[in-house]
Formats: sequence, C-alpha cells, structure tokens
Amino acid sequence: MTDITDDIAEEISSRGFEDDCRLLGNLLNDVLHREVGPKFMENLEKTRILAQSACNMRMAGIEDTAELLEKQLAAELSKMTLEEAQSLARAFSHSKPDRDCRNSSQARSSSKLSKSCDETLNQLVQCGVSPDELYDTVCKQEVEIVLTAHPTQINRRTLQYKHIRIAHLLEYNDRPDLGDEDREMLIEDLVRELSSIWQTDELRRHKPTPVDEARAGLNIVEQSLWRAVPHYLRRLSNALKKHTGKPLPLTCTPIKFGSWMGGDRDGNPNVTAKVTRDVSLLSRWMAIDLYMREVDNLRFELSMNHCSAKLSRLAHEILQKEKVEDRHESWSQQSDWVQFKNHSNHAPPLPQQLPAGADLPSCAEHNDVDSHYPRLDLPGSEFMPFNRQDSQENLMLKESSSDVHKLSIKTQGNGNANNSSGNAQPVVTPRGSFTTGQLPLQRRLFVESQIGRNSFRKLLEPSSSQIPGMAPYRVVLGDVKEKLLKTRKRLELLLEDLPGEYDSWDYYETSEQLLEPLLLCYDSLQSCGSGILADGRLADLIRRVATFKMVLMKLDLRQESGRHSETLDAITQYLDMGTYSEWDEDKKLEFLTRELKGKRPLVPPTIEVAPDVKEVLDTFRVAAELGNDSLGAYVISMASNASDVLAVELLQKDARLSVAGELGRPCPGGTLRVVPLFETVKDLREAGSVIRKLLSIDWYHAHVVKNHNGHQEVMVGYSDSGKDAGRFTAAWELYKAQEDVVAACNEYGIKVTLFHGRGGSIGRGGGPTYLAIQSQPPGSVMGTLRSTEQGEMVQAKFGLPQMAVRQLEIYTTAVLLATLRPPQPPKEEKWRSLMDEISKISCTTYRNTVYENPEFLAYFHEATPQAELGCLNIGSRPTRRKTSTGIGHLRAIPWIFAWTQTRFVLPAWLGVGAGLKGICEKGHTEDLRAMYKDWPFFQSTVDLIEMVLGKADIPMAKHYDEVLVSPSRQQLGAELRMELLTAEKFVLLVTGHEKLSENNKSLRKLIENRLPYLNPMNMLQVEILKRLRGDEDNNKLRDALLITINGIAAGMRNTG
Repeated sequence: MTDITDDIAEEISSRGFEDDCRLLGNLLNDVLHREVGPKFMENLEKTRILAQSACNMRMAGIEDTAELLEKQLAAELSKMTLEEAQSLARAFSHSKPDRDCRNSSQARSSSKLSKSCDETLNQLVQCGVSPDELYDTVCKQEVEIVLTAHPTQINRRTLQYKHIRIAHLLEYNDRPDLGDEDREMLIEDLVRELSSIWQTDELRRHKPTPVDEARAGLNIVEQSLWRAVPHYLRRLSNALKKHTGKPLPLTCTPIKFGSWMGGDRDGNPNVTAKVTRDVSLLSRWMAIDLYMREVDNLRFELSMNHCSAKLSRLAHEILQKEKVEDRHESWSQQSDWVQFKNHSNHAPPLPQQLPAGADLPSCAEHNDVDSHYPRLDLPGSEFMPFNRQDSQENLMLKESSSDVHKLSIKTQGNGNANNSSGNAQPVVTPRGSFTTGQLPLQRRLFVESQIGRNSFRKLLEPSSSQIPGMAPYRVVLGDVKEKLLKTRKRLELLLEDLPGEYDSWDYYETSEQLLEPLLLCYDSLQSCGSGILADGRLADLIRRVATFKMVLMKLDLRQESGRHSETLDAITQYLDMGTYSEWDEDKKLEFLTRELKGKRPLVPPTIEVAPDVKEVLDTFRVAAELGNDSLGAYVISMASNASDVLAVELLQKDARLSVAGELGRPCPGGTLRVVPLFETVKDLREAGSVIRKLLSIDWYHAHVVKNHNGHQEVMVGYSDSGKDAGRFTAAWELYKAQEDVVAACNEYGIKVTLFHGRGGSIGRGGGPTYLAIQSQPPGSVMGTLRSTEQGEMVQAKFGLPQMAVRQLEIYTTAVLLATLRPPQPPKEEKWRSLMDEISKISCTTYRNTVYENPEFLAYFHEATPQAELGCLNIGSRPTRRKTSTGIGHLRAIPWIFAWTQTRFVLPAWLGVGAGLKGICEKGHTEDLRAMYKDWPFFQSTVDLIEMVLGKADIPMAKHYDEVLVSPSRQQLGAELRMELLTAEKFVLLVTGHEKLSENNKSLRKLIENRLPYLNPMNMLQVEILKRLRGDEDNNKLRDALLITINGIAAGMRNTG
C-alpha cells in the first residue's frame, strides 16, 4: 500500500485534512451542479452511495451484502450511455480531494515532523557519536537525487499546477488573521480553480518529446527545489551548530541533483545526440536566468557603503572599466549610427573591421586613408582604445544586420510601403516589442537593432555609482549580472548553432568563477559586522550556486550495452579486424585494454556506418564537447561483463581525442565516469565478479584512481530484476549483489557509490525512502548514495517547496544514520539460508506462472488494459524495448502499470505466499518472526509487501476476470487470487498483525477514504473495456477509458 509520501503519511494533521476534504468536496459539488446539471448529480450521488455502502459492508465483514451491492452498481453503470459514462468517470476522477488536502496538510505540519535534521543529530549525539565525527560525516556526505523521465506521470502538467495552486489556497485558508471578506475571496479562488480543472482536458493529445520531459524536470527546480534547497541547508546548518558547535560550511552541499531527462536513450530512439546537447545547454540557460533574478534581488538589498578594502578595490576597478567602456560605446554608437544610416541608403555592406587610423585622436589628419566609409566623429583626448577581437566585432555587426531584417513593415492605406504621396505611413514593429511613435524610419530601425539595444537596456537599469566606495556591493553585483547576461546570450547563440565566441573573461564558464565575487561580498559583510545580512539572501545564493552549479542538474547518459557492441562491430569490421561481438571475453578485454593504452584514435574520420551506429558515435562526440562539467555519469544498462565498461571507456577516449584534435586544445571538463547497471537476477549474481575483473586490470584501476578520485560507481536495477524473478527474489538478490560489490571494491582499495534505480511502485523497488535506505546492507551506504526519483514521484515528493525540504531532510538523515549506525546484518547464518530457500520457492512460483504458463500472456492481455496504455501519451519512449509481444521485452513500467489498474498489483506479491508457506510448513515460523523483529532488511521487505497487499482488491480483480477474460482462462485468475490470499495469510503470520497495515493506520485510513471513488471508476473501466474491445475504432470510447486510467492511477497514488 505504498503511497508516494509514506515517509510522512503519519504526520498529516487528521483534523485539518478532513476539514480541507470536506470544503473541497462541497465546492466541487457546487461546480458540478453548475457545469453538468442536477440530474447528472443525482446519478453521481446514487452511484457514490452504492459504492460507499458496498465498502462499508466489506469492512464490516458482511461479504454477501457487499457483493449484491457491487453487482447492482455494475448493472447501473452498464445501462449508461457513453456520454454519461465519460462524465461520470471525470466526476469521480476529480472527486478525490485528498490529493490537494494532503499536500496542504503536509506543508502545514512541516514544523513538527520526525526524522528531521535536528532530531536525528540529537539522536546520534545521545548514542555516543562525538560532535567532531558527526560534523565531518555531514560535511563529507554526498547524496545525489537523479530525476528521470520514466513514463509514470499520468497527470498533465497543466493540471498538476492547478492542484498546486489549490494546495496553496488551502494552506492560506488556515491563517488565523484571515477576515471574513478575505475568506470569501479565497473560496471564490478555489471555485475558479475547480471550474478550470473541470473544463480542462485531462488527456494528453500528443506524446511529449524528450525536450518536453526535460523542461518539466527543470520546472520542478524552478517552482520548488530552487526555494527548498537553501531552506533545507539552513535547517541542517542550524542543527549542526546546535549539536556540534559549528555551522555547515557555506559551499558544502550534502545533496545534489542529476537528471536522465534528455540523456536516457536506452530503448528510446527519440533521444538523440542533438537532444542531449540542447537539453544540457537549456539547463545551463535556466541556471543563469535564475541566478540573474537572485542577483537583482541582492543588488536591491545590499545598499550599504561600508565594505572591506578588497571589495572596495574591486568596485573601483569595475567602475574604471565601465568608464572606459562607456566612452568607447559613445564613440561606437555614433559610428555605428552613421554606418547604419548609410546601410539603409544602399551603402556598401557594414565593415568587418574599423578603417585604418580610426583609433587616432580627432585632431589627427587622416583624410588620406583609403576608405569608402564616411569619416567618423571620434571622441576627444580622453579616449582610450577598446580592443575587441575581430570575431566579436563581426558577430555584433552581423547580429545588428540580421535584426533589421527581422522587422516587419506594416502599412496603412493602400498597403504600399513605398507610397511617395505620403498617404501610407510605414509602421515598423519589431517582433515582441512596442512601436516607436514618430521616430523617423531609419532612427527606429537603429533603435530596434542590436546596436541600439544596449542603450535601451541602460534606461531600464539603475544607474551605478561613479564614486568608489558608494554602494560597492551594488557595483560588484552589477558586474556579476553583466557577465551573467553575456553568459546567457552566449548560450542562446549556441542553442541556435551560431558562433558564441566571447572573451573568456566576459562570461562565466564554471561555478567557481561565479562564486568568487559572491564569497568576496560575503566575507566583506562578515568583516564589517553585518553577518546577519551575509547569512540571508546572499548565503542562500551562494548555497544555490554550490548545489546547482552552472547546470542545475548534471545530465546522465544511458545506453544499452548491446548498442556499444554493435558500434565496435562496425569499427572492427571496417578495419578488417573481425567482428567484435563474436570474440570471447578475454579477447575483447585484450583488444580494449591495448587500444585504451594507445594514444591514437581508433575510429577513422572517413568511416561510414549505419544510422544507429552513427548515433552512438555522435553521442560520444557530444559527451566529449560538453565534458563532466555538464554531464554526470555514462550508465550502461544490461551490463553483464567487464568488457561492457571498457567498451564505453574506449569509445569515450576516442571521441575526446578526435574533438581535442579539432579544437586544438584539450576537451572541456574531464571524462565521464562509466557506471555499469546490473538489472537481471543473473547479472546481479555476477556483479561482484565483474567489478573484481575490472579492478584487476591495471589500466582501469589506475584510470579510476587518477580520473575519478579512486571512486567506482555501480548501479543496481530494481525494475527488471523484479519483472524477471518477482519482488521477493529481486530484493534478496539486490541485497547480496550490493554486499559483493562493496567487498570487491574494498579488496582493491576503491571507494564505492551504489546507484539505486528505484521506481515509484513496490514492484519496481519503490516505497518509503527512509525505510529503503535504513535497510541496505551494512557498509553499502558510507556517506554516499545515488537514487532515482521517477515519473509521478518527482512531482509528489518535490512539487511543493515545503514537501521538497522534508524529502531532502529524510534523505540526509537516513544516509547519516546508515553511515554512523549501519543496520544490523543477519544475526545467524541460518537466516541467510532461510532467505535463499524462500527466494528459490518464490522465484520458481513466479516464473512458472509468468513465463512458463502458456495461458498467462493471453490472460494478462485480457484481464488488464495493457494494450490500451500506449494511447496515454505519458512518455517519449516506446513501451517495449523490442517489437516482440512477450513479457520479456515488455518494459517494467507498463507491466506494473497494467496490474495496478486492475487493483490486483500481481508483480509485487506473486510468489511471496508460496515462499513463506514453504518455510513455515517446515517449522521455521518462529525463525521468520525473529528475522522480522531483528533484521531491518527482512522487516522492510515484508512491510513493503504488506503495504501492497493492502492495496490489492480481490473482489475487483474477480470482476475484471468475470467480464473481460475468456471462460477458458478464468480458472487461471481464480488460482492467482488464491495465491494472493496465501500471501496475505503468511505475511500476517510472520508480522503478527491482525490486519494488513495495522502498523500504519493513517495510511490505511487514506486508502479506505478513496475506495468509494475508486471502485466506481474500476467498474466503469471494465464496462468501457468491454465495449471498446467490440468497437476498437471508437475514439470516444477510448477517451473514456483513458479518463478512467487517469482516475485510477491518481486514486492508487502511483502507476508504474
């Protein structure tokens, strides 16, 4: 029953939550009365009462009556017209107000939460951790949260924002100082939002592109994380100071962010090398834009004159420089205006360089200069030459010329712009700008050209002081903003594939360059006794720069190992060396190691390859151009051998040599760290051996030490391992694989970071973050951790600043505890043997059903809406890696998604009951109870299964079978339902609970509150599926089905 915020479900204010639900429910009823009429509302209420009554009977244990009521409800729904069914589905989909209420309740309760930094640090100090050890561990902590574009976010972003606004309004409604009139206005705002939601199409009509997905991720940063990060770091710093006597260092960032959006090309042909480049540049552009806003605010705030001598000198230098540039610009604009005027009169093209003698003082005679350009009126004797590189000068002139041609000339009267009679006055209107009134045409063209924009921008800027020592912070920050402007302009040119050549001192390339003046301002304020100002907005900006750097989120690249083999096949065949993929592992390693030690490129520049291979080579080229300042890791999915890693290292090295040769200098940044991703059970079992083999290769070991600070990153996948062998077996194999990888790295003196590819649902490794981290193998979380947050989890956990602060605290405190007080290993070796046995029985049962039963695939397609999920347009990638129809090539997300829709959630529990039953029948029940009590890993595994069993609904799954599944396959469904009952029975036996989720009553109550809305939507879905499968071309039926899918996903709180 894992909800997306189970970490803090128990912290929701029950009273406030219920009040908010009641208010929104009443307001929504009013909106629906107006929108769809009273007759429809009567049917809606009748349906809801029937569903509520059936739920009450089931909770009271009166099964027969509940079944009669559910049959009556199904009969009523089957009589509805398509239009009525669609409206009913929409109404029930929007009638679950707990989403907005829950968001606002979490925000309101944030001040009294458990697992906070303060509470955890206090707990560790009380347990005997010394203040110095605690301080050092926090400062060295490295946690990276990687946001991915996995297609599990069902809701349109438009609707997400509307729900966020509702949550904000509900939070505002709790203010004690809110007057009656203000409250009435707030209610009107809520009604407007609800009306807007009802009138908005909830379905995506087009698939998002990878760039769309990346923009969504960047919006999470802008709307939430940008505010949450400094708030979280302040709380952590205050807690550290309270318990250790020292605050968090200003540039220390225990948590950072990464992204796969625009970099994950595994099975997604839409993610190309150009997409990766554009997304990386776009991320940089947004970072600069956000920094500019903060610098503007700081310039307003830091108005004081008193500063350190060092800052005063810098301000003086900046003012002197501006004085020189202003004089130069005055001359430059005069000359540019003359040139511009002549250009408009069909003069020769704009000069590519200044005429000879143009830098001489005005008194000098230079009439003999051979030039067809007009004589320039130069400034007086105070003029100092302003040396610009030709490339910059050319660029400025080119831009001003091109901007002129972007203008459109609108005419009045007869429409002739050249009308000599004067009846038609041309009106010049630049794109996105205002008209310029009565200015003559040429002057208007000049004003709207790039030449004139600098002067226009100065009208919008506050004038800077010309006296050193007057508002020195504003002077310095003004210079920072100017460089940020040039940095942003350079990125815009690069995004347009135009030359972006600027002097390196004119823009910011690294975060260290941006931090330098900010830290100087901070130190100056501290030295002048203004620490209270330094630790405010300025400290927040410094912490943002340290966290987000120049890219907001470094972009990981991911590709399947087979694509690299195909690329090397093409290269070795072109070089007449044979076929790489046909070689054995030893020969591959020998070849790769030899080439990695060499200094020449392997890939000839003249090579012609297939488009798929070219795309791989282009990706490595983009990686070489961007470097690790913009990119994070290169993740190899389906990794199974040491050669998979070395293949990527070779392709990366080759691309960097090629790019460096073209640039005539080393590539920017360093090489990307290469991260093998072990996903299947077979690969997980071999993970430790693969890492040992890698680290035993001299070249690779030296490379890791030299280029990655002796750090190896290894990723473990939860999704495919779960689909491969079932959740229980996958959990145990992941645990053992992590132990083995940590041991392998320790043997070679290499530090390890484990990267957890967790999904949102239990079947894909989801669940409460705190619980997951606290149950990792001892020694696997030594101050470092990477973890994915996917799809709907991103919005759910980080969509609001208050919620994001809470999640960041949970990550920090969980990793801190796992580092300083690691979870206990199994107390007895016998426990490991029992786990092996449970896993073996569980895996056999799971695979016999899913992969060996010839009827299962057909049953899966009939009993679930899997085939229809592709119409949802929720992701840019295909639902299958390959075109086959089997379970093996179906991605884990639609596999989980389909079973979640029917409320059977089969992948999360199938095989568990058989495994526990087999061990209990052998007399080990007490051993299992002891394992549950004293082994955190086993306890968390069983708790997660118990949660998902609480979400499963046997009567609803039976209803799907009875209506949609062929009679010949309904027996399979009955057997699976018996398996579910077996799992429930033995999970309760091990935990000692009387009811499922007995230890999480708040969450149980949330689920029970949703059932009266969920059950009708499931029954509607069954009815619509039945009709659609007899009329597959009916688009209205398909829309109605997709609405029910949306509603059920929202009600279940996760998808895949």
